[in-house]
Amino acid sequence: MSAGPSTLPSFGSAEAKLFRPKEVTDFTSAGLNPALVESLVLKFLLGVGVSSGRRIADELGLPFGPFPDFLRGLKANQIVTYTDTAAANDYYFSLTDAGRSRARGYMEECAYVGTAPVPFADYLESVAAQTIATEHPKEADLRRAFSDLLISESMFQVLGPAINSGKGMFLYGYPGNGKTSIAERITRCFGTTVWIPRTILVEGQILKLFDPTNHEPIEARRGGILRKDDQDDRWIEIRRPTIVAGGELTMDALEIYFDKDNKICEAPLQMKANNGTFLIDDFGRQRMAPIELLNRWIVPLEKRYDYLRLPNGKQIQVPFDQLILFSTNLEPKDLVDEAFLRRIPYKINAADPTEDMFRKMIEIFAPKLGFETINQDAVDYLISQHYARVNRPFRCCQPRDLLLQIRNYCIYNDLPLELKPEYFDFAAGNYFTVL
Repeated sequence: MSAGPSTLPSFGSAEAKLFRPKEVTDFTSAGLNPALVESLVLKFLLGVGVSSGRRIADELGLPFGPFPDFLRGLKANQIVTYTDTAAANDYYFSLTDAGRSRARGYMEECAYVGTAPVPFADYLESVAAQTIATEHPKEADLRRAFSDLLISESMFQVLGPAINSGKGMFLYGYPGNGKTSIAERITRCFGTTVWIPRTILVEGQILKLFDPTNHEPIEARRGGILRKDDQDDRWIEIRRPTIVAGGELTMDALEIYFDKDNKICEAPLQMKANNGTFLIDDFGRQRMAPIELLNRWIVPLEKRYDYLRLPNGKQIQVPFDQLILFSTNLEPKDLVDEAFLRRIPYKINAADPTEDMFRKMIEIFAPKLGFETINQDAVDYLISQHYARVNRPFRCCQPRDLLLQIRNYCIYNDLPLELKPEYFDFAAGNYFTVL
């Protein structure tokens, strides 16, 4: 189904500029109290030994402006000391014995070292400002988002209303027909990028939100003299998230994770997916029963908010601003009862491609993989001998996979990249034997 390497819309488009974190000039406008700033500064110095004030500010993602006075105050209290002078009215600092003792105490309370957190209220405002709930993609938006994917017109007619509904969606069909690829393109219909905090301060707890495994940054963070005057480096611009969880998903992954050794919290998957898409792949193959997993989503699907419990026992209400997709190789009616199917109104079949679509995918993939010409007789041979003769259904992933086998065979044997019947025999013999 995929028509080759993804060609994304340009990042930083006008859609992403509707929200931008407010500039902060001091700790008060950043929503931080001096005790929290002190703990972050001392823990950082405990790790690095010596640092300039400007580097400390960069580490915390804050402007340098308030730091000279703040660090002078720590020096007056004999918590830090000067070790040398630095450029631009700055100094190098290290901890005193009293400072190291205080830093170790802070580490025992919470071992987090890094960017200063953003207040929870600011995070809530950012989700509301970048919500997908008020987005209503039209046909042109869908065609632009799916421009690198070959799907049928009938699926387009179903996908459009389903995406606009903002409700849950079942994508079902045989493996290899592009259900995950469809989910990734759905996210693009809501715009290209969003801003999220790296960490959040909620009820006195530091909650890590930015996840390099699941979030794709748009621009590298710049500090020091390269720092933009109006930027708040506690935030990061990312591609709208598409979080994918498969058969390994457990109920614990849907709750706040608390590292008991380091006293650090991490946001659950659905919170990381806010303003984007959350795909539960291989639904029905998780270790918990499907009904148990769907029970977890009753309130979020209907109310668009979720409840999470912090390590200190307090419960917080967080936005559930995402399109949740359930991808399965099984029939939805075989997994859950009718009551749950009503809450997920759209069930979309990722059907097998037609022969014409299958041929078209070969035409698209072949030049991308280095085949300069397409031998139609060899393609006819592939379809007649390895599909029609054995009554084998087409799958969207197969054109790419078979061409890759031929490409690897030709490269290994130092042969020209071309399509021949015997090459398709070789590729099919390897590929379909294990299926």
